[in-house]
Amino acid sequence: MAEDSTSTAAPESGTAGAAKLALPTLTMMVVGSMVGAGVFSLPRRFAQETGVAGALIAWAIAGTGMLMLALVFQTLAVRRPHLDAGVYAYAKAGFGEYLGFFSAFGYWASACVGNVTYWVLIMSTVGAIAPALGEGDTALAIVLSSIGLWLFFLLIRRGVKEATTINRIVTVAKLVPILVFIVLALFYFDADVFADNFAGADYAGSLFHQVRGTMLATVFVFLGIEGASVYSRHAKRRSDVGRATILGFLSVFAIFASVTIVSYGLLPMAEIAQLRQPSMAGVLEAAVGTWGEVFVSVGLIVSVLGAYLAWTLMAAEVLFVAAKDHDMPRFLARATAEDVPVPALLMTTLLSQVVLVVTAFSDDAFNFALDLTSALSLIPYLLAAAYAVRVARAGDTGTPGVPAGRTADLLVAGLATVYTAFLVYAAGLKFVLVSFIVYAPATVLFVMARREQNRRLFSPRDLVVLVVSTAGALVGVVALAAGWISL
Repeated sequence: MAEDSTSTAAPESGTAGAAKLALPTLTMMVVGSMVGAGVFSLPRRFAQETGVAGALIAWAIAGTGMLMLALVFQTLAVRRPHLDAGVYAYAKAGFGEYLGFFSAFGYWASACVGNVTYWVLIMSTVGAIAPALGEGDTALAIVLSSIGLWLFFLLIRRGVKEATTINRIVTVAKLVPILVFIVLALFYFDADVFADNFAGADYAGSLFHQVRGTMLATVFVFLGIEGASVYSRHAKRRSDVGRATILGFLSVFAIFASVTIVSYGLLPMAEIAQLRQPSMAGVLEAAVGTWGEVFVSVGLIVSVLGAYLAWTLMAAEVLFVAAKDHDMPRFLARATAEDVPVPALLMTTLLSQVVLVVTAFSDDAFNFALDLTSALSLIPYLLAAAYAVRVARAGDTGTPGVPAGRTADLLVAGLATVYTAFLVYAAGLKFVLVSFIVYAPATVLFVMARREQNRRLFSPRDLVVLVVSTAGALVGVVALAAGWISL
């Protein structure tokens, strides 16, 4: 298939009341999307898998790989400025409508599951003083989380511009406790404890095993790197999309790596691995006392609520733009005068509600939701990186006055593709199969959209993808029923 043969013109830039976002707001969308629940859980997630050496290698790999992805989104924003909702549009342009649909659905589902991790972590945090909430997976915790889900639905429904303004304020506020944690951790840093943690504990296994075990955690904390690209139709200048992506990435990478590494200088990794989530609070409590735990816990709640807002906005945006491009049922293309895609927002909240209930049946609700969020995002990322390879190989910029830069673009896109392929391997068979279970039923929406347009349902290539995804889902269901894998 010729490159871009399935791409369509970008949809209208919203209604007359659409909000137009400048570089600072777009950058805050990226930072706000990435700095959420993940950073507060990093000490325990890493200590369960690796020591200092493995953590340094893992962050080097993740930082390089995610930087390549950030550069891919920056390059495609310039080379293909007519493509809106980046992750979804790039997959469709490069590999056809069905895989484009899967990319849109996968990214959306990933955001919905990610939203559930936020509520689980909030309830787990409050559960430290209210035992009835447990670790965020009790009946009371699920009821309170459900109330929060629908309150945010009502807030966002009032208007995109208003919600993004709140997100910008919250993003600044939530960075303060994280930066204070890093400074205090450095002040109380114990070089002997750090040295003992360098090689890792006996339970960690080989260095390769340690690094692999941290990969999904690093993916989760970097989810949202495409935030500016997904929201590109609201940008004042398309060039700001790429700049916001790089600025946001560099800012949060420094924060994430610092939080992880300095924690190894405060407690033995075996103790960190046993801390209650959010583990950052437990680490700081060990250094400065109870007030440190309270300080981080309050910061977490502010941070998580801000990230939840940003992720919900982006998830609804992907469904909305996919429907405008006729790849989702037309009811999802409806929006209010304030440019709020209410049906897409409602569907996003409903899926989050379903997943929230499912967590009650998981052995470890937070870690399961976190890893599933990462796994669901891998296909959209992989397809976007692979599309960038095709664009670089073609050599055309698609934009007058933009130099080709073919060799550099091909190198960046190739590295991003290799990195995301490695992440699929690192995810392991369990989460690949569970992802298929989520992906396969989504084809119903694709069929609805095609029938609305009186179009053929599947091409021969699409049928191959359908068979593979359905077979994977069936194997996944059998594996769950037989107990080979568990939630």
